[in-house]
Amino acid sequence: MFDTDEIPNLRESISKRIFADKKLLEDLRNEVRPLVSDVQIIRPRTATSISLVASDGGNNQLVFDPFYVQLVRVVDSYGKQLCLDVISHTTDTDKLSEEQFNSDGTPRTALGRMMIDLGVEPLLLSELSYMIPPGRKIRENPEQISPSWVRVYRDLCEWAVLYEKICFQEFATNTLLVRDGLLRSLIFRDKYTQKWRKNVEEAIDRILKKDRKKVFLVGIAKHSKVYTRYQLALALEEIMPAGEARFVRVPRELEAKSYQWEEYAQGAEIEDTGKVPRFVAGDMYLVRFGPMSNDPVWAVDLFSKQSPQASEIFGYLLSDAINGFPIPYYPRCLQQAHEHAQIVQFDYDILQDQIFNSIRDTIAHNKRGVMDALQLKYDVANRRYE
Repeated sequence: MFDTDEIPNLRESISKRIFADKKLLEDLRNEVRPLVSDVQIIRPRTATSISLVASDGGNNQLVFDPFYVQLVRVVDSYGKQLCLDVISHTTDTDKLSEEQFNSDGTPRTALGRMMIDLGVEPLLLSELSYMIPPGRKIRENPEQISPSWVRVYRDLCEWAVLYEKICFQEFATNTLLVRDGLLRSLIFRDKYTQKWRKNVEEAIDRILKKDRKKVFLVGIAKHSKVYTRYQLALALEEIMPAGEARFVRVPRELEAKSYQWEEYAQGAEIEDTGKVPRFVAGDMYLVRFGPMSNDPVWAVDLFSKQSPQASEIFGYLLSDAINGFPIPYYPRCLQQAHEHAQIVQFDYDILQDQIFNSIRDTIAHNKRGVMDALQLKYDVANRRYE
């Protein structure tokens, strides 16, 4: 705690520092001021909205030291399970790679199909993403492996399910696919991000030509460094006045000023200069689905090739967001997918019990009573606060 005599001096120091740095806010206001002429009103349209969500790792950890098991699960907004796997941070990633394919080399999972389509060679997860450790490293030095790669594997599964949905399934109606997060990622090796985007572009064009159905892809983030940086400046300049739902495109130069790495704000537009977009497959917009100036504003990526159809796409998204619950003016399909993705209460208890039973089976018969006693202590300690 600060001494009460120090508080006035601290307040004075803070005020002086803010006053000295006020030019920072003025610069931000100057940067966003030109956006006012680009703001557009959203008119609702009707289409089928589907979201694909990978369940949050923090909710799906099954733990009893020293064992750590992570459920990798992807579901859609209808509750249909599209991917399910169980791994730990000491799982051999070479064997995990093999499990994505049948014995004849054909893909067994959505991730395996995406790896073949992207031309990953050799067919190893560590080749698809530099954040996945090679199997040899895990086998030889498991204690040096960071558990964070498990989260990367989960994200790869989500991208793979989205890829399979667009490239290999049929659509009966015009459909809006909503990803939980922006259409950009650091997890792919450089060449595979561009290949992923181009394959999806071709699939969307094929669906429109063959089936006369429109498929739109968007990604929406609850939090964005871009919006956080410019939030106050946008409000002071009244870029999005009250009265209607509105959206505005974020120029790439404003994106670049918000990120640590410039490449995270470089999309398909740099291909004309001979460069390769390493991480980005979408164009960013700031969107307010509510009519009031204090309604939430979201950062939304539209699939780059579909950016010219922004008005139509946000019309579809508005129809879904109006009914958002419990988060107001946030796409309902995405919230439904999150609800279905989590493993909680009774289902979680069943799986946690399976962890104990599986560990118990590995212990000699005359020592299993020790495990039973520990399980009882674990249950009491965790349930006393429920």
